[in-house]
Amino acid sequence: MSERPSPAPSGPVAVHHRAEGPPQGEVVVLSGSLGSDLRMWEPQVQPLVAAGYRVVRYDHRGHGGSPVPPGPYSIADLGGDLLALLDRIGAERAHLAGISLGGMTGMWLAAHAPARVSSLVLCCTSARLGPPRMWAERAATVRERGTGAVAEAVVARWVTEAHARAHPERMAFLREMVAATPAEGYASCCAAIERMDLLAELPAITAPTLVLAGEQDPATPPEHAELIAREVPGARLALVPGAAHLGTLEQQERFTELIVEHLKGAS
Repeated sequence: MSERPSPAPSGPVAVHHRAEGPPQGEVVVLSGSLGSDLRMWEPQVQPLVAAGYRVVRYDHRGHGGSPVPPGPYSIADLGGDLLALLDRIGAERAHLAGISLGGMTGMWLAAHAPARVSSLVLCCTSARLGPPRMWAERAATVRERGTGAVAEAVVARWVTEAHARAHPERMAFLREMVAATPAEGYASCCAAIERMDLLAELPAITAPTLVLAGEQDPATPPEHAELIAREVPGARLALVPGAAHLGTLEQQERFTELIVEHLKGAS
């Protein structure tokens, strides 16, 4: 395989975001997965608002309503976008909850700007997710054929087969969300994951950290969460039965309960 170009240095992108809840509440930023937009956090918004938090959801660069700069991107680019978002909304510190790519972004920010992170929740994510060739091939497919070409396979890994059979309308919504993601944005974020290796940075994370994993997650199996929990000082690990990769949706009550519990403990 030929060597892919390294991401060119770039400044932060003003990502699309939505804020809900009491203006004076502690800020909780929700960061989504590859191929999703801020709608994926809908189950968590009202419970967090009811708990008194100011909830901010956003779309990664190249996703949803955010700009689509030319790629490839890096995890540092995505982390820089998140840091710039905190500045734009006037949040000196925030609780961060991220799933998959959002968790990777959260780990980078917590390691590089620890003073800005009140607490960290890492859902169904990884600090190093190979093999690199798989991400390069997926990016090539999307650039050639569009995100619709991978939507079915991606969503099939997001939830268990039982959940997919029981909720066909939800599956259609998720496939539409992936297919609507701009090809350049999706492929460029694939490049970020292809090159990502955050393992050496995990011990630098000082924020109170909760690591959540779906027991049936084929994309980031529980051993990825176990590794993160071992390397982040004081991190707590919880495995959730009956969940694949998008545990915040499939087991939304349990994931939300654990997130709120962690935020209250950190506060």
